[in-house]
Amino acid sequence: MLDSFSTRRQLTVNGRTLSYYSLPALGERFDIGKLPYSMKILLENLLRHEDGGITVGKDHIEAVAKWDAGAEPDIEIAFMPARVVLQDFTGVPCVVDLAAMRDAVGKLGGSASQINPLIPSELVIDHSVQVDVFGTAQALDLNGKIEFERNKERYSFLRWGQKAFHNFKVVPPNTGIVHQVNLEHLARVVVEREVGGEHLAFPDTVFGTDSHTTMINGIGVLGWGVGGIEAEAAMLGQPSSMLIPQVVGFKLTGQLPEGATATDLVLTVTQMLRKLGVVGKFVEFYGDGLQHLPLADRATIANMAPEYGATCGIFPIDAEALNYLHLSGRSAEQIALVEAYAKAQGLWHEPGAPEATYSATLELDLADVKPSLAGPKRPQDRVLLVDLKQNYRDNLGPMTATRDKRSPEVANFVSEGGGAAVGNEALHKGVADITINAQNVRLKDGAVVIAAITSCTNTSNPAVMLGAGLLARNAAKLGLKAKPWVKTSLGPGSLVVTDYLRKAGVLDDLEKLGFFVVGYGCTTCIGNSGPLPTEVSAGIAAGDLVVASVLSGNRNFEGRVHPEVKMNYLASPPLVVAYAIAGTVDIDLSTQPLGQDASGKDVFLRDIWPTNKEIGDVIAATVGPELFAQNYADVFKGDTRWNQIASPDGEAFLWEDSSTYIKNPPYFDGMTMAVGSIDDLHGARVMGLFGDSITTDHISPAGNIKKDSPAGRFLISRGVQPADFNSYGSRRGNDDVMVRGTFANIRIKNLMFGGEEGGNTLYFGSNPAEKMSIYDAAMKYKADGVPLVVLAGKEYGTGSSRDWAAKGTNLLGVKAVIAESFERIHRSNLVGMGVLPLQFLDGENAQSHGLDGSETIDVVGLADGTAKRATVTARKADGSEKRFEVKVLLLTPKEVEYFRHGGILHYVLRQLAAKKTG
Repeated sequence: MLDSFSTRRQLTVNGRTLSYYSLPALGERFDIGKLPYSMKILLENLLRHEDGGITVGKDHIEAVAKWDAGAEPDIEIAFMPARVVLQDFTGVPCVVDLAAMRDAVGKLGGSASQINPLIPSELVIDHSVQVDVFGTAQALDLNGKIEFERNKERYSFLRWGQKAFHNFKVVPPNTGIVHQVNLEHLARVVVEREVGGEHLAFPDTVFGTDSHTTMINGIGVLGWGVGGIEAEAAMLGQPSSMLIPQVVGFKLTGQLPEGATATDLVLTVTQMLRKLGVVGKFVEFYGDGLQHLPLADRATIANMAPEYGATCGIFPIDAEALNYLHLSGRSAEQIALVEAYAKAQGLWHEPGAPEATYSATLELDLADVKPSLAGPKRPQDRVLLVDLKQNYRDNLGPMTATRDKRSPEVANFVSEGGGAAVGNEALHKGVADITINAQNVRLKDGAVVIAAITSCTNTSNPAVMLGAGLLARNAAKLGLKAKPWVKTSLGPGSLVVTDYLRKAGVLDDLEKLGFFVVGYGCTTCIGNSGPLPTEVSAGIAAGDLVVASVLSGNRNFEGRVHPEVKMNYLASPPLVVAYAIAGTVDIDLSTQPLGQDASGKDVFLRDIWPTNKEIGDVIAATVGPELFAQNYADVFKGDTRWNQIASPDGEAFLWEDSSTYIKNPPYFDGMTMAVGSIDDLHGARVMGLFGDSITTDHISPAGNIKKDSPAGRFLISRGVQPADFNSYGSRRGNDDVMVRGTFANIRIKNLMFGGEEGGNTLYFGSNPAEKMSIYDAAMKYKADGVPLVVLAGKEYGTGSSRDWAAKGTNLLGVKAVIAESFERIHRSNLVGMGVLPLQFLDGENAQSHGLDGSETIDVVGLADGTAKRATVTARKADGSEKRFEVKVLLLTPKEVEYFRHGGILHYVLRQLAAKKTG
């Protein structure tokens, strides 16, 4: 690599001499002293990868060194992460793609051995465990057993990948959530690596195939979530093209008050940043408040960067970061390297240090944070605890507007699988009497049917986890219990969490309230909440109830948590326990009692809430390096179940036609070395007309597969029984299932049908137009040779970095998506799969142009991808036309190049094959 600015220096640490690219040395030429922390990391990345302009040139380095905080991003740079981290829902299709590329590269004249990760790539299996069993000490074992039975094919495939690919490791099931394992063990913070015969030190940076990869920003590691296809490209040595971002500074002062948690803080931050608008921007936290913010709290804030819309939400390296490295069992040598390198590079933060220059700033006094939840549909919709009851009632009205008195047929409803609601004939909708656990109880609207301590956001944080345990202890002493209709679950983020809960003596207390460990994975937060008790399901159906979940997660989008639960509130773990006791969200916990003690005396939330000092004392007495050391000693080894799974050997994977989990995808079928062009679009039909905030969950659901859906019918045709469907997320290695699940979310609303929910569209190839599932219509259009487009509103593609939301869109035959705005990752994924993202001009949308989805669409003026704008012509059946301009969101020359190739993977394949044949 080149060193045009003569910045290579030597650093002696641990008795060894390492080379590094010195930012202070560059500072002798450019005024970089007030650059934000994150921009300094980008700058070092460019210095280290300078190659004369093939990827990084002097002009790129100068552009970042002279960064203009107020300028709109318009300069492209290349970024190469130090490593890639994957989870199994997104990781399995990554490995499937790599296996398919091994097959395809040979047909293009290359070699299978060319397809290997060139940087460390680690996959953590954490998304597959479901809460089938709960409320019992056997839940962990039984859910694990079911998990392995369901996922045997997937796990066998991953074991093959671990053997077949270099630089690829798998953290087996029953270990923890990917982001927590990353924070507690995988993160290096500063990397030492041999490059070109010399030992280099440089910042740890990471791409992750989960949007919450940003959690690692809490310890000063720059990284963010990317789609699987972009991650694969990075694994194969391709830099990621990006525009030099704007950086928003978020100043924190003061400290959290009594009764407020890190969860309350992050929900406040999320709401503030969403209001400001930070999509596509970096967010950087600074200020004297950092010294009162433990590392776990920082990670909680960083975790939810996707929810506030930023690319990252980063904190600097400081003494607290070193404390955490020590606490989590990192070696003394690694800690010394981190400190020495950070100080040498000017990346070290001290309280009172001069503030950087930012594109915009926000400020929050931590003392102003109040107990909060978020919901019932979006994580940025914060609601104060004292206002939750009213929030529930305000949202209930629209959800029940069309509900009228029950018919006898509904009153006698018996849910599939048994469990009748009893005695409901005389009741109006909104109420149902059921018998559960030998108790006769009345379910009402607002009933909390799921209370889940789950997800990476909070289960990494000892303060909120031990806070939940102490609250449970106080509640149990007074005889309080969870309501019988509440499905309770505890999904610790890692084995360490269970150990410190047990060591603190509060695991038993959580279990007394029904919160038994159900597994080590995302569980409810990813939609793996499992079935509700049949009696509860029957009651919901019989009463047409609007019921709720309360979970310590980061996502509560429609249809994500559970198909029968319409309201979902994000909350801290202690509040999850509290709402399990209350059994309803139709309550003001600040003024109304949770329940009564043994003597009949009212018990209020304030009576059982632990103090900050109590929580801090327990943390100090229970959480130590030995817990981390013992749990991560053999992290890649796995348990008996994992090691008993048979897997094939060999460079190439032996695909099995009978498999409904793993299949060779069709992306490379018929591929040659010839590169295509970006052509205008003519005669396209509208596959879907959608409103605002269509999430990747709407586009590609992760949860249940309905038996009467296209995916369900396909699985049944292949001999799979509904009980063995598993989930969409677990079947992401099979395109036949996933393309049928695209736009199949039960809550998605195609505006062609007004407010009707479900993944249907109108097929205009018949007269009159015929209503059918989106998949069935897409296949008919494909047979007719008709291309498709999607029309949508604001924030299209919000949510998880779900590559199948783009892959499925591509395989349905969609050539372009025209939206008011896109979420960052999904727009990138669409480009990576050869689907053109187009944006309405400001203030315009489908409605302002009078579009109803019946039109045929032309898109012209693309100029082989070089045009910034194109013209759309929409023709009605009567021959009338509407013509308008749209922005072409191919944002960098590299993206144009990827698109011409048909996608990023096709580009990489051709590059590799050309090297071999050249």
